[in-house]
Amino acid sequence: MLNAPEPSAAGRNALAVIVIVVALVLQVSVANRLPLPGEVTPDLVLLAVVALALVSGSMTGMVAGFCAGLAADIIPPADHTIGRYALVYCLIGYVCGLASAEMDRQSLVPFFAVAAGALAGTVLYAATGMMLGDPRATWGTVSGMVPLQVLYDVIASPFVVWAVLRVTRRYERGERSRDRFAVPAARYRAMSGRGGGL
Repeated sequence: MLNAPEPSAAGRNALAVIVIVVALVLQVSVANRLPLPGEVTPDLVLLAVVALALVSGSMTGMVAGFCAGLAADIIPPADHTIGRYALVYCLIGYVCGLASAEMDRQSLVPFFAVAAGALAGTVLYAATGMMLGDPRATWGTVSGMVPLQVLYDVIASPFVVWAVLRVTRRYERGERSRDRFAVPAARYRAMSGRGGGL
C-alpha cells in the first residue's frame, strides 16, 4: 500500500509567507483602525505566528515569527526601534511551536497558547522598550495595556487561528490527494511486468 506523500517544504513556506502577509495587511488596514477602549488593538500578526507555530513546530514558528516581526518593525506606522517585534515574535513562535506536539490531543491548546503568547508578547515588547529607553514603556502603561491586549487577542483568536489552521490543513490534504495515485516509474514497470529484462 502506498503512503501519502508529505506536502513539500517549499509549499509550506509559501503558505506561511501568504499567511503573514495577509495578517500584516489586515493588522494595518483593519485592526489598527478599530476604535476599541484603551487604545489597544488585537495583534493579528502575533496570532498568525502562534497558529503557524502550532501547526508546523518550533523551527517554523521561530522563522515565521522573526520574518513577521521584522516586517511589523518596518511597515508604517512603525514608531519604535527596528528589531523589537522581530525578537518578541521569534521567541513566541519558538515557545508556541513547542506545544505543537499537544495540538492533536488537546483542543484547548491553541487558546492557551494565544493567551500566553499575548501576555508574553506585550510584556516582552514593553521590557525591550524599557531597556532601549522608550519613554512610552513604563510599568504603569504596561499594567494597563496587558489585560486589554490579552482580552482582545483571545477574542480575535478563534477567527485568526481557525482560519490559519483550516488553510494549512486544506493545503496538506490537497497535496496528499493530488499525488494519491502517483506511482514511481520503476515500480510501475515492475508491477506491469515490464521490468526491462528481455
